Amino acid sequence: QVHLEESGGGLVQTGGSLRLSCAASGRTAIPYGMGWFRQAPGEDRKLVASISVSGERTRYLEPSEGRFTISRDNAKNTMFLQMDNLTAEDTASYYCAALLVLDRGLAPMTGFDDWGQGAQVTVSS
Repeated sequence: QVHLEESGGGLVQTGGSLRLSCAASGRTAIPYGMGWFRQAPGEDRKLVASISVSGERTRYLEPSEGRFTISRDNAKNTMFLQMDNLTAEDTASYYCAALLVLDRGLAPMTGFDDWGQGAQVTVSS
């Protein structure tokens, strides 16, 4: 199991940018696929983007594609989500997640086991 902690959320105006970070601790030597989810009030939690163990493969779900960039720095056990051109529809709590994978080239979509506590992102119009 790995402990995850998000940071970097906040309030931004429409069209602005934010960069979320997810610091991992604990059993970080184990290969984890990772992802970012978000949950708006009254809605289900949804995958935004995911990344393989090495960081070479990424996956984006609408509406993040083209505006968000997921990356990771394994030397620092940290994953990032760069969010540009934000709109009010991006307002949500953002969660990082991880799962142990056998395929190091997989950018996973389901089966995440470990979750952070969430970071609030609010975009004002």
